[in-house]
Amino acid sequence: MSFFDVWSSMDWDDVKMSIYGKQPRDVERALAKPKRDLNDFMALISPAAEPYLEQMAQQSYRLTRQRFGNTVGFYIPLYLSNLCANDCTYCGFSMSNRLKRKTLSAEEIEQECLAIKAMGFDTVLLVTGEHEGKVGLDYFKQMLPIVKRHFSYVMMEVQPLSQEEYAELRQYGLDSVMVYQETYQHLTYDEHHIRGKKKDFRWRLETPDRLGKAGIDKIGLGALFGLEDWRADSFYVAAHLRYLQKHYWKTRYSVSFPRLRPCTGGLQPKSIMTDRQLVQLICAYRMLDGELELSLSTREAQEFRDKVIPLGVTSISAGSKTQPGGYVDNVKEELEQFEIDDDRSPAEVARAIAATGLQPVWKDWDNSYSASR
Repeated sequence: MSFFDVWSSMDWDDVKMSIYGKQPRDVERALAKPKRDLNDFMALISPAAEPYLEQMAQQSYRLTRQRFGNTVGFYIPLYLSNLCANDCTYCGFSMSNRLKRKTLSAEEIEQECLAIKAMGFDTVLLVTGEHEGKVGLDYFKQMLPIVKRHFSYVMMEVQPLSQEEYAELRQYGLDSVMVYQETYQHLTYDEHHIRGKKKDFRWRLETPDRLGKAGIDKIGLGALFGLEDWRADSFYVAAHLRYLQKHYWKTRYSVSFPRLRPCTGGLQPKSIMTDRQLVQLICAYRMLDGELELSLSTREAQEFRDKVIPLGVTSISAGSKTQPGGYVDNVKEELEQFEIDDDRSPAEVARAIAATGLQPVWKDWDNSYSASR
C-alpha cells in the first residue's frame, strides 16, 4: 500500500465541495476542540473560516510557542544545476525555455559552501533541475560529502529517486528531502507537465513513501498554489501528511507554502491565494498539528514574512539565490528558477526576526545525530 491507494479512494470534486460547504458552526466546533482531525482542517481552510482569522491566529501563535519556543530556524537553498529534462509550464528551468544552463563543479560547490557558511548558515537545501543523465545519483554521491563537510543538516529538492537510492544517499550525508506534488488534481497535473519523467503522477506521489521506507530523517510536503484550487490541494497535503505520520512515525515532517512567482516563460495563476488566505492556511496547519514544521521561503515579500512568521512558521530561508553559483557570483539572474521577493541579507532578516521577540536559530542539528541514525 502507498498513499496512491488513499488518493485513489478520494474524489477531487467531492473534497472541494465539502470544503466550500462548511458553515460557521463547523468552524466554531473546530476552534473549540483541543485536538483536530481532517474534517476540522476542512472547516478551518474553508471560506466560512475567514471571519475567524483573528481567533485562528491567536491559537496558532500559542501552539507554536508552546512547542517551538521563541525560535525560528534559518536555512538557505544552494542551487547546484539548472539542467532539466522536464517541460513544465510554471518553472524557469523547464527544458523548453531558452535559458543558460550550468552545473556546478566540485570546486564551485566548495566555493558556494564557503560563501554560505560565512553568512552563518548550518542548514542547506540543495536544489537542481531534474536531469538524471547529468545530475543524477552519481553526481549527488560526489557532491554530498563536499557539502556535508560544511553543514550539519543537508536537505535536497531534486528529482524523485528510488528507495534504494535514497538509502544510499543517507550514507553520503543526506538528512532531509523536500518533494512537492505541485497539485493533487491529476488532470491539472497532466496539463502542466508536458514532457519528461515528471509527467509520471504516481511515481512522484509515492516518493514520500519511498523516503519513509529509506529512513530519511525529515520529509517536506507541499503544493504549488496557483495551479489549482488552493483549498482542495491543501487538504490533500494534509491527508498525505496524516497517512505518512501513521506509517512512518519515526520520520519528521514539514510543510511549505509556495505561491507561483514570475519566471522565464511564466504562467498566470489559475487560482489566486491572497495574503489573508495564506495566513489562514498557515494557522490551520498549526491547529491541525502542533508538532509540524512550517516553512516560508523568500518567494514572499519581506513585510508579509515579518508579520506572519510569529503566527506559526518555524523555519525560513534568507538571502536566497535561485541560480547555480549565485552566492559567489550574484550577477547571473539569467540562470535563476524564479524571482525572489524578500531580497534582504540574512543578517537583515535575522534582525527583523529578533525585533519581533523571536530568536533566529542557525544551527539545531549536529553531524553526530546523523551518524547515530
